Amino acid sequence: MYHGNSIRLLAGNSHPELAQSVAERLGISLTPCMPQKFSDGEINVKIAESVREEDVFIIQSGCRDVNDNLMELLILISACKTASARRITAVIPCYPYARMDKKDKSRAPITAKLVANMLVIAGCDHVITMDLHASQIQGFFDIPVENLFSEPLMISFIKTRIDGWQESIIVSPDAGGAKRVTAIADKLGVEFALIHKKRDGKSEDAPERMELLVGDVHDKVAILVDDMVDTGHTLELAVRTLKDKGAKTIHALISHGLFAEADMDRLQNLPLEQIVVTNTIPQKPHKAQCPKIVTIDISSMIAESIRRTHNGESISLLFGDWADGRGLDIVI
Repeated sequence: MYHGNSIRLLAGNSHPELAQSVAERLGISLTPCMPQKFSDGEINVKIAESVREEDVFIIQSGCRDVNDNLMELLILISACKTASARRITAVIPCYPYARMDKKDKSRAPITAKLVANMLVIAGCDHVITMDLHASQIQGFFDIPVENLFSEPLMISFIKTRIDGWQESIIVSPDAGGAKRVTAIADKLGVEFALIHKKRDGKSEDAPERMELLVGDVHDKVAILVDDMVDTGHTLELAVRTLKDKGAKTIHALISHGLFAEADMDRLQNLPLEQIVVTNTIPQKPHKAQCPKIVTIDISSMIAESIRRTHNGESISLLFGDWADGRGLDIVI
């Protein structure tokens, strides 16, 4: 299955379930490593096996305790570098600080660029991530970055799990997602819609509302597509707007379900059929509070990208015949 030096798969504390699933799909065992935190908050790692001249992949997502997880990843990369690993690839399903990708106001930091610099300085040779909030983040690196897309999984879900999808309309809750929804709509052969959020006033605490700029959702299956949900406020406004406009049923498909500040009871009570997310972030705690959450497993895509990277094969094929012939895995 592999040639040359062997794969060494390491995992931090952010998402051990995903790491174990990736290891099982690759047919290898996770290399034992024990990230620990001292009483003063400092982090230490111990890698139990040699990684000298090995192809090392470290799985760590930007979720929950983001700063601790990021520091843990940097220390793991540095430890492998000083242990003479041949190549070190950071597998980051959800890139931390991705929303801070530009200077949108005076004195605002571009923290996504800072994270890129830290990864490279720590000794990272390659990055694999998924559904970056902004594609230009790839340009923050001087090393190869593979930005995987959950789009094929989303399309497969729509075709197999949403009744009446042939008469559906793909909806973006903001202008930034227009490219994403038009691509999905074109591949499904359906229409798309665009919602615009605006404030009723100039002050920052003015009430927000949404209006449908493009598309007609009346008596159609509305499928909301976004890359991230955190507070759930935008999702709630979008769902209520679609309902007011006469949508027959509403489904939400989200790449990264952070739900960091979301009121899960409010989301559960929205006129939504389901909230579909990927497991770039652990979803069990969220699903326990909101049974409408359905989780798509991305471990097969991560594992295949690791295998192809190790063997020097094309990653772009993940979005062609491989994706079309791949079954859909749902996390129970």
